[in-house]
Amino acid sequence: MAECDRALLEIIKNGFEAIADEMAIILMRTAHSPIVRDAMDFSTALCDVRGENVAQGLTTPMHLGSFYDAMKHLMAQYAGDIAEGDVFAGNDPYLASGQHLPDIYVVKPLFHKRVLCGWAATIAHHVDVGGLVPGSNSLSSTSIHQEGLRLPFLKLFRKGVADSAIHAIIAANVRTPDLVLGDIAAQCAAVQAGDRAFGEMLRRYGSEQISQYIVALHDYAELLARSAIRGIADGVYAFEDHIDGLGEDGPPVVFRLNLRVQGDEVTADWTGTSAQVAGGINAPISFCKSNVYAALRSVMGADVPNCHGYTRPITVIAPEGTVLNCTYPAACGGRGITGYRIVDCVFGALATCLPDRVAADGAGGSTLPSFSGQHRGRTFVFSECVMGVWGGTSQHDGQEGVPHMASNQANVPIEIIEADYPIRIERYGIMPDTAGAGRYRGGMGILREYRILQDNIYFGVRSDKVRYPPHGLFGGKPGAPASNLLLVKGQEYPLPAMPLDPIILNENDVYRHVMAGGGGYGNPYERDPECVREDVLDGRVTPSVAQAEYGVFLRENFGIDEDATRAHRAMMTGEGA
Repeated sequence: MAECDRALLEIIKNGFEAIADEMAIILMRTAHSPIVRDAMDFSTALCDVRGENVAQGLTTPMHLGSFYDAMKHLMAQYAGDIAEGDVFAGNDPYLASGQHLPDIYVVKPLFHKRVLCGWAATIAHHVDVGGLVPGSNSLSSTSIHQEGLRLPFLKLFRKGVADSAIHAIIAANVRTPDLVLGDIAAQCAAVQAGDRAFGEMLRRYGSEQISQYIVALHDYAELLARSAIRGIADGVYAFEDHIDGLGEDGPPVVFRLNLRVQGDEVTADWTGTSAQVAGGINAPISFCKSNVYAALRSVMGADVPNCHGYTRPITVIAPEGTVLNCTYPAACGGRGITGYRIVDCVFGALATCLPDRVAADGAGGSTLPSFSGQHRGRTFVFSECVMGVWGGTSQHDGQEGVPHMASNQANVPIEIIEADYPIRIERYGIMPDTAGAGRYRGGMGILREYRILQDNIYFGVRSDKVRYPPHGLFGGKPGAPASNLLLVKGQEYPLPAMPLDPIILNENDVYRHVMAGGGGYGNPYERDPECVREDVLDGRVTPSVAQAEYGVFLRENFGIDEDATRAHRAMMTGEGA
């Protein structure tokens, strides 16, 4: 580790983190679209002169490990042509090392005394970037060319002067130019704030000392990460998981992971994972690496700095042409679900060696419904990331109303939806009897029901866990599967997890989504009967399920029949033999 004063290192580290968080707050408060402003589908980072993260805002983990690949691409593309006042934007997985087209990077180089010293970087999911479907998350796309506006890294601002042609091209190619340009402006405000705050640190400490402590910070993060990895027993930990197939009858997408731990290094080898598919759920390699990093960082100590240094002991292998390292021109619009499954697979593998550090399987990430049409004389596009349920752990029940750990996002408030769009949220809550039973049960599935208030509204959805419900751990039962249902004129029409055909909804049609319930942790017959009783009183578990899944018998007054409960559990576990 580079020589440094440890107290000053902590001060500078916290300063970097404060800059990244300030950028995140500014972006959120100045954004125009609900998916950025309210769902918080964006990320911010402060990068060093090499493009390596030195701090990241408290936003979306699955974004953050990919900044480095994008920064390397940008710096190679513009070598010798980076000036003060420049602001760059790009989104394309193949032309800019991006993630998918709705995620637009906005990046500003940071200078001190005319010398490049770092980068302020943001990425935000934009409500629409054109393409086949509103929201630009087409699952039926077979090529990146069908998914929307492709941006290599371009200069939005050249030496402080806006390029009006680029702004005009973006506006002409998206369905909601006011929201998209407004969110880009919010990103520009965020990187400008990062420039200002980093400049203050450079003036206070000097560029040479800041550079020295950036090296020390990466080394320190690597040192702590290697120490954490040494705490995992050497071995190869295998896990297999699935994404529901595309459409009604599409084959499942298979994820195969061999997680090799050797000394103070870990390798995530995805050999055997399904080939890239003719649909929009393929992931570029930068996104694959980012999710592996996020999963492994979550089982390290809180004191590990969230900078590039902690990724040094981690190697990711994903063969080209697979769904985790797609090749041109594979479509990537709905790749978020693939990222969630990457994290879930890493947790599944780690459960063997770190049983007290990971949860049973959760709801599988966010559900992404999209609606579009004409409202109040203009085109609207509304998408949100519906979160969220976790599985049980060795210490407590699974949580509800929380995001997947790879995506620190939020459900859009009902009042925002109903004020701005021809949609009414009829029901929003948790569904009883959906949690996987266990010594610690999973979280309950989240219900979200949308009633359409006018005719001719486009609808699409990306969800998961309809065919493959969340698994339990160590005797815990799986959670209930997710469901997608359309209610049209009194008839119910079930939908697959990821329907491919366009759907048009009309006034009073209802889309009802129930997320999968979290998996249980441990033997359900070891659950405290009083906890089961409390779940029944709270409406989370019905008396019949309390008896069938947990062996807890309740009287009419909801008191526990201790004799019947004890006898049944003894019979079921063999203890009464």
